[in-house]
Amino acid sequence: MERLDRLGWAAGIAFESYGLRIGVRTNTPDILPQLGPYFPPDWTPATDLEVDWLYSLKVGGEGTRPGVRRFHLAYSDAALIGRSRDIEPVFHALEADIQAVIANLARERLFIHAGVVGWENQAILIPGESRSGKTSLVEAFLRAGATYYSDEYAVLDPDGRVHPFPRALGVRHRQDNGWTRQPVEGLGVSVGQTPLPVGLVLLTEYKPTAHWRPRSVTRGQAALALFAHTFVAHREPT
Repeated sequence: MERLDRLGWAAGIAFESYGLRIGVRTNTPDILPQLGPYFPPDWTPATDLEVDWLYSLKVGGEGTRPGVRRFHLAYSDAALIGRSRDIEPVFHALEADIQAVIANLARERLFIHAGVVGWENQAILIPGESRSGKTSLVEAFLRAGATYYSDEYAVLDPDGRVHPFPRALGVRHRQDNGWTRQPVEGLGVSVGQTPLPVGLVLLTEYKPTAHWRPRSVTRGQAALALFAHTFVAHREPT
C-alpha cells in the first residue's frame, strides 16, 4: 500500500452503500464520471473522506513511445484485481470486487449469492454459484411477468425480508464464453422497489441434458442451502 500511495493520485470519490464507505482514487480525474454505473445500485456520495475500503484505478493508455499502450490497473486496497489494455474489463473487475466487499462486510444486511424475483408479493430466491444458471432463470421469470430484484444477490434485512439489488443483468454468450451487462431499464420489466418476504427457495442448476422434475424439500434443507451461499458464513463459519 505504501508503494501505491506514492504513485501520485490526482482525484477520487467516496460513496456509501449498505453502511460502508468506499473510496476510489485515480490518476486521471476525467475517468470519475464513468464510474457511476459500476457502483452498487443504492450508492450515494459520501461527505466523509475516511473510508472502510479503498480502491485505486491507474489509467494507462498511450505510452511515451509510439505504438506502445500502458496497462490500466485496478487495486482493491493493495491487491491487484484488474489489468488490461482495455478499460472496460478493469471497470468490470472493479465492479465485481466492490460488490463482493459489500456482500461480505455490509452492516444490518445479509447477502446471499442468489438470483431474486418478486411474484405475487413474495420473493423467489434462486441460490447458486456463478454459471449455475441464475441469470437465465431470472430472465425466464421476467418474461413470465415477474418483478426484477437481482440476478446475483439476495439482500435480507433482520426481519428476513428481501430488498432489491437491481444491478444490470450479466448475460453470458455461449458461443465465446464471454458476457455483457444488460441494463434492466431497457428490458421493459418491472423493477422491485419494496422488500418482500421469502415465498420460495428454488434449488436448481443448469445441466444441458437434464429434465424438469421438481420435488419439495423441507424448510431445514432450504435453510441449509441458503446458508451455503451466504457470504458471511464463508467468512465466519462458526
